[in-house]
Formats: sequence, structure tokens, C-alpha cells
Amino acid sequence: MQRRRFMGWAALATAMPPVWAQGYPERPIKIYQGFAPGGNADTIARLMGAEMGKGLNQPVVVEAQAGAGGNIAAGTVARAKPDGYTLLLATGGHAVAGALYQKLAYRSVADFEMISTITFFPFLLVVQADSKYRTLNQLLADAQARPGSVSYGTAGVGSTHHLAGELLARTAKVEMQHVPYRGDAASITAVLAGELPMAIAPPTAVMSHLKAGKLRALAVTSAQRWALMPDLPTVAEQGVAGYEVSSWAGLMAPAGTPRPVIERLNAEVRLALQQAPLRARLADMGGEARASSPEDMKTLLTTELQRWTQLVAEANIPKQ
Repeated sequence: MQRRRFMGWAALATAMPPVWAQGYPERPIKIYQGFAPGGNADTIARLMGAEMGKGLNQPVVVEAQAGAGGNIAAGTVARAKPDGYTLLLATGGHAVAGALYQKLAYRSVADFEMISTITFFPFLLVVQADSKYRTLNQLLADAQARPGSVSYGTAGVGSTHHLAGELLARTAKVEMQHVPYRGDAASITAVLAGELPMAIAPPTAVMSHLKAGKLRALAVTSAQRWALMPDLPTVAEQGVAGYEVSSWAGLMAPAGTPRPVIERLNAEVRLALQQAPLRARLADMGGEARASSPEDMKTLLTTELQRWTQLVAEANIPKQ
């Protein structure tokens, strides 16, 4: 393992910026993430922090600042000193928040330096195992016949899950009721208790219940079928043409962070994602490990911000 890591470092060394003389990093680095401890974002941040710390020779600690769809943590990082010691584990919800909230304590793109994406993952549409809905088409037919009678739960207003549901209703031309919860666990508990017909959640939140036979998945939101459940059709395959939602996680730093520091951190993300155990762990969570350049991550964020802003306007979704 150590030899493989050394070989990976050697392969990247020529691309690393000359920050060694600057002594970075000289102390622990903190990654803020804006969701509940133990959740998807928290787990990704801790996995990455542990792996990156090996190459940085400093501890990389994670702090959860849950609330407001990740906005609290994002605001903390946007206001932090741009010295490379305060980072943000951002998710696709960062773009959603920029589209949905009237006022934020930061600018979604301009107040950050992108470092790299880490992983991309789909959402699953799940119902109780004994639900009357055996297929997504049945659920959508019911929603069309009885507008507003079918509800779906998510991790909260302003989450990517939320707008994934709004996009589904708009694309399928049906009316569904969004029920926000404080985190994925609460929405899944509601489905299990029969209080809610469907939830939209990341794979990590539902896999144990699917394996235990307590939940049944109706569809995956990505453009392609999910490798871990190859028999599960996509939303688009079930007649909702053009529908596709995937989320992502990546690292960001405050605007003004020196480019050599950004490049060093980008190199460490790339090296971390070369490690087979980390890639396997991310795959188990439903994600595809995929690093990027800072520029490509900025393009991704900008494009998604535009997409969700258009949806919020066209669907008349109230600004928060």
C-alpha cells in the first residue's frame, strides 16, 4: 500500500506547484461540511480528509455545520482567511442554494476558489416495500389523476433532492407535494412508517433498508443505470424523457486562496482518489470517484447554478 502511494505521488510530483518552500501546510487543515454528522457529505469529507492528510503530513479535520441546506458552512468558509487552512466540502446542493435562496451570506461562485470534484452520485426514488406503487409509472399516474395527493420527502428545502423532485413533477407534467425533513434519515423513517409514499435520497441513506427488504426502489435519477443496481431502471427509461439528476461532492476554498495552494490541494485530491480502498468505499456509497481541474469544477458549478435557477423560475418555486 505504501509503495503504491509513493508511486502515485511520484507520478504527480512533476505537476505539483513549488509550494514546498512556503512550508504549506504547517498546521492542521479544517474541512467544513454543511449537513448532519454521519451523513453522505460528512462521510465523504472524513474519508477524503484521512487520505489527504497522509500526503499533506498534517491532520485534516472535519467539522459539521448543519443547517440551511449547507449554507451555514458555506458562509463560514467564504468568510475565512484564504490561506488554505479552511476548506468546504460542497455538494450539488451548493448550486441549488444559489438558485433557491433570495439572500445568501456569500456569492455561490465568486466567493470561492474551486479545488476539485471528488465523487458523483445519483439519487434513488424509494417507497415502502409493500407500497401499492410497484413502478414509477404507477406513482406518476396516481399523481396525474389526483393532483397534489402524492407527496415525496427529502432532506430539506433547498437540497438537490428537493429540486430533483420538482424537476420530476415538471418534466412528467404532474403535481406532487414536497415534504421537507431535517436530513435523509427522517424522510426515510417517514416512508418506513407509512406516513409518506415516497422519498428521494442518496444511496447511502437507503441501501441498508433496501437490502433488508423494508424499502423498494422505483428508479434511479441518473442518466445511466446505477452499477450497484443494474436492474433498476432510470427515471428517463420509464417515460420521463430527458430527466437526469446527479449530485456531486467537491472541495472549495475561500476566494483569494493562492493558486499554488489550490494546485497542491488539487494534486492531493487526485492522489487520494487513486487509492483503491478509497475508490471502493466511494463506490459502496453509490458514487463514482472523479477528480477535476479547478476550472472544470467552476464550469460544473456555474452550469448547474444556471440550470436550477431556470427551473425555480419556470416552476414558480417560492424563493426561500
